Amino acid sequence: MSLNVPPALIEQAEKGEVRLSDFLQCIKESLPYAWNLVEGLATRLQTSTDTFVDNQVPPPSEKERGQLLRMLASDSMRNAIEQHFGVKLAFQNCHRVALFRKDQLGKDYEEFITPRSQILNQTPELRDC
Repeated sequence: MSLNVPPALIEQAEKGEVRLSDFLQCIKESLPYAWNLVEGLATRLQTSTDTFVDNQVPPPSEKERGQLLRMLASDSMRNAIEQHFGVKLAFQNCHRVALFRKDQLGKDYEEFITPRSQILNQTPELRDC
């Protein structure tokens, strides 16, 4: 299961629209490692002049790796997080998460999402991640 959804949030969904703030809180509580990683990257991006920031440190365990994979594999979670932080997420090989400025999706972003970059980002120790 990707998220630990409280009964009140299930009721909200059954009645219609889910408030973005409630969905984000559910993500934050269910996937704390992944949330803190992305939140830290968002803070780094806001305080820099770079067009993007990224994480290149593998998660400390399979539990954290699973959180990151679950967060980034879900379109609804990715969209909510992108909206909340005002960024574009990009992802490579189970830990390399990058946050790009939405208004600067130029050369750096286009290069990050190419097959070439994906292949060059592979290493033997990450093959089974």
